[in-house]
Amino acid sequence: MTGVGADPLAWLAEVADRRRAEGLRRSLRARPPVGAEVDLASNDYLGLSQHPDVIEGGVTALRTWGAGSTGSRLVTGNTELHEAFERELAGFVGAASALVFSSGYTANLGAVVALSGPGSLVVSDALTHASLVDACRLSRARVVVTGHNDVGAVEAALAARDEDRAVVVTDSVFSADGTLAPIRALHDVCRRHGALLLVDEAHGLGVRGDGGRGLLHEVGLAGAPDVVMTTTLSKALGSQGGVVLAPTAVREHLIDAARPFIFDTGLAPAAVGAALAALEVLQAEPGRAQRVLDRAADLAAMCGVAETPPSAVVSVILGEPEVAVAATAACLERGVRVGCFRPPTVPAGTSRLRLTARASLTDDEMAQARQAFTEVLAPT
Repeated sequence: MTGVGADPLAWLAEVADRRRAEGLRRSLRARPPVGAEVDLASNDYLGLSQHPDVIEGGVTALRTWGAGSTGSRLVTGNTELHEAFERELAGFVGAASALVFSSGYTANLGAVVALSGPGSLVVSDALTHASLVDACRLSRARVVVTGHNDVGAVEAALAARDEDRAVVVTDSVFSADGTLAPIRALHDVCRRHGALLLVDEAHGLGVRGDGGRGLLHEVGLAGAPDVVMTTTLSKALGSQGGVVLAPTAVREHLIDAARPFIFDTGLAPAAVGAALAALEVLQAEPGRAQRVLDRAADLAAMCGVAETPPSAVVSVILGEPEVAVAATAACLERGVRVGCFRPPTVPAGTSRLRLTARASLTDDEMAQARQAFTEVLAPT
């Protein structure tokens, strides 16, 4: 029924039924305290979210600056701690400057939209993170989506453009399968065609590069004048928040033009303090980055994944959503928590277990995981 008196939310029941039938209904589950299960689902790659120095960094900031930032960073939400962290992180990854946002999602929205806009072109990899997809949609630029890691398609899009400005956006490490973007080749194409390259290092920081400085640093593009890096503080650094790392002129432009920065409440000081402490731990213990990759290789071997993972992410493709959901539940019954990726996060027919390695995984935890995967993934 439509018209006056009709329930404006009646359509939700039909949508929910369809999702349920397709095995795509999602639900929230409260996790137990840390230590109750083997965690192979979180993005706490360096195992720093529970590190005592990181917790203390957050607590000290909480006591010093209060529970909230109290306003946008342009009003009352900016502290000396925010700026100290920006300087430290920029120096670590080799960028000229940094600007902290309230999340990695808002950092991507702010950077892409403010650096593109009407009359410009944005070229995006088909498998970029949802935050970059949404940023492209909000940019009001002409958007060309290219095949995954298809450098030739990116070059064709740039060569055919009429717009004066162009931005190419990509993840450095793709979150669903853990593969790497051809950053150096993309940059060569961008430079030939006068385009800006924006790289989301959410899954690269702390894992790739010298001491975890990221894939851009690894391929020699740290601090390049035509490269912008975005990242999150919620993965390798075990806290929360997002950052844009870029030439100083970009930082100044974002302060003036990035709506998620201007109008959002600043990141809470406790999160900044924890992230700063985590960065200090990483600098003192650079071997954590390699240990993540070593553990990822071990997990891949356990699950029969042929290729050695180039990141913390191990993707075990099982096919249909119901199969992946059932395997996820079976692992949890055995005390091992794993991720479950289904459409639309991944293409139809490629639902999977998404395992994430941590530098802090113990030998006993790895043995428990091996036993679980042997039972759950055994051929039937």
